[in-house]
Amino acid sequence: MDRASLAAFLRRRREALRPEDVGLPPGARRRTQGLRREEVASLAVMSTDYYTRLEQQRAPQPSGQILASLARALRLADDERDYLYRIAGHNAPASLSASAQVAPALLRVLDRLDDTPALVLTDLAETLVQNRMAAALFGDASHHTGLARSAIYRWFTDPGERSVYPEADRERQSRAQVANLRAAYGLRGRQSRAGELVRTLQKANEEFAELWERHEVAKRFEDHKTLVHPELGEIELDCQALFTEDQSQTLLVLTAVPRTEDHEKLRMLASLGPAGFAEASRTPVC
Repeated sequence: MDRASLAAFLRRRREALRPEDVGLPPGARRRTQGLRREEVASLAVMSTDYYTRLEQQRAPQPSGQILASLARALRLADDERDYLYRIAGHNAPASLSASAQVAPALLRVLDRLDDTPALVLTDLAETLVQNRMAAALFGDASHHTGLARSAIYRWFTDPGERSVYPEADRERQSRAQVANLRAAYGLRGRQSRAGELVRTLQKANEEFAELWERHEVAKRFEDHKTLVHPELGEIELDCQALFTEDQSQTLLVLTAVPRTEDHEKLRMLASLGPAGFAEASRTPVC
């Protein structure tokens, strides 16, 4: 671990960003060039004290998870992310295993979406980042760990996960979940995290095992869907998906037709926030 280089790199990248680059309001006149330390810490979901110690060369070696959070918070490109890992004493993540790092292009779009639900997913339906509207609609996804980070895994192991869809649409959704996983499995291979998901779900859920044998493959999202919010009821939304070039990540944006009851429900979500609406997060594969 090169503490001096790490501290200097974090400081320079922080100073190079403006609040509007990361979806924050410019606010009043700022004495600090770029972002404040507490703003980076908040974006990276870590304590300000720990981040400050990193910049002051006083912190212990950061974990790979912390580095991934910092790379996302500082909007690092792939080369910058790899450099961050190396000066922190870690191997740079392989391209396909680096899905914890949100694609910068998708993140820039997400930063500008604050009036409609939007989130970035991996090809295993893991939520990498979500805006406040998405958290209000689906719940906070940040607490999931292990295989449960994948909405595909939760769909077949947690019955409550299915409540986000009307009952009549759940069979189609099951097929879509499996077809999306098979597309990721074909890209990543048998020994990947996708392969681990497949082997686990084949043993854990009979429905999954039967659907897996159909060999359906798809990497698509329905254009229109109905979701069920625990407080506001059914909401009809249009679903737009923007993929990275390698198809490993997707920016999902959900909108409602203006001047409709569904549009008004989204406006209510904006004011109510995520608290109290869902005990567990539910991530859509449209």
